[in-house]
Amino acid sequence: MSDDSAYSKDRPFLAHITQSRMLNKPGSAKETRHFEVSLAGSGLSYKAGDSLGVFAENRKVEVDEILAALEASGDEPVSPVMLKLPAPISLREALSSRLALKSPTRKVIETLAERATSPDEKSRLANLLVPEAKDVLGSFLFEREFVDLLAEFPSARLTPQELVDHMRKLMPRLYSIASSPRAHPQDVHLTIAVVRYVTNHRERVGACSTYLADRVAVGQPTVPVFVSHSHFGPPDDGAKDVIMVGPGTGIAPFRAFVQDRIASGATGRNWLFFGDQHRATDFLYEEDWSAWLAAGRLTRLDTAFSRDQLLKVYVQDRMRDNAAELWSWLKGGAYFYVCGDAKRMAKDVDTALFDIIAQQGGLDAAGAADFIKQLKKDRRYQRDVY
Repeated sequence: MSDDSAYSKDRPFLAHITQSRMLNKPGSAKETRHFEVSLAGSGLSYKAGDSLGVFAENRKVEVDEILAALEASGDEPVSPVMLKLPAPISLREALSSRLALKSPTRKVIETLAERATSPDEKSRLANLLVPEAKDVLGSFLFEREFVDLLAEFPSARLTPQELVDHMRKLMPRLYSIASSPRAHPQDVHLTIAVVRYVTNHRERVGACSTYLADRVAVGQPTVPVFVSHSHFGPPDDGAKDVIMVGPGTGIAPFRAFVQDRIASGATGRNWLFFGDQHRATDFLYEEDWSAWLAAGRLTRLDTAFSRDQLLKVYVQDRMRDNAAELWSWLKGGAYFYVCGDAKRMAKDVDTALFDIIAQQGGLDAAGAADFIKQLKKDRRYQRDVY
């Protein structure tokens, strides 16, 4: 975002989606979509490595279910504590666009236990609150959203204000930008996994991913967005080599990096590690990578399609397969980037990188740790993980 733009997280720009298309091919177990968002007229600017913040709306069907469970019209005025609003808003507005309908906490179970009039419900709630049931309560809440609790404990009649006071703010979702402003100054490309799943026998969705995929009309200026600047980005020195590890939707910023480096005339080499389930259905942006590889813009491409053979293969396995070459690039000053899942992938990649540096560099554990520490200090090891 440029300094002279009036738009920010506190005053988002109403953008419109100009394109929404499926990236996975028929037969895939995944639903990953490519979106193009127009920033024309906003004064917003971005750089490769930045993210786009999107404010979503919850599904009407979910809001209606909660209203029915509360026996509310939706017109009731509420003042959710965490929103710090100057004046009350309607319950429907609060549930539609201001509050998260998921992730209930122990506090709401305590309130329901106080309010319940049915002996059976009161007993069930009390059993969840005993200290030794901590893990049981955690699993119980993980499987449920607020609507489940209202349906399961109908005798615990909450007022609209009591319910919203237990809810969290609906936060904007940040998506790594998959385009370079040098190539697309007025547009932002996004690579989004659309989240749909079942818990407690109910269909659930990712609020923001399905908002963009299902509920936003292409061409309508209705999507509140802002640019979130990041320290994650390609090297300023275009002569430097880059190694990029981005399985799944972690590929997004690296599409931006390569576009950016091509547009700026960078001479450094580009090496990409990409992984997903099946090559035939899940090779995101295969046409781009193949074209850049053929044109010499992408120097190396190593892929790991985990379900295409009996033993699963991941990006960290491909790193180990190419340990000597990877060490040679690092020793020569290459920058190393990781984007994607923080829980497992990023940790596994970090471990593989440590092992490669130790083995190929002939270093002990302390030496390898120091080498990685220096990479981070020099901003040559950057992560965008979530």
